[in-house]
Amino acid sequence: MPYVNVKMLDGRTNDQKRELARAITDALENICGAKPDGTMVVIEEVARDHWAVGGVLISDRDG
Repeated sequence: MPYVNVKMLDGRTNDQKRELARAITDALENICGAKPDGTMVVIEEVARDHWAVGGVLISDRDG
């Protein structure tokens, strides 16, 4: 039973998240033989002011 946790900045549409979850599930099935009904994909969206790169908040870099 694969469990995949995707963390990414917020702002994607539900259609994009559906497509991502489907693509990850399909890849696990095709490459690893995992059963789709046992594959879990969790998408965690992180606000830009909760994520930093190189010590700088993404929200500060955007502006």
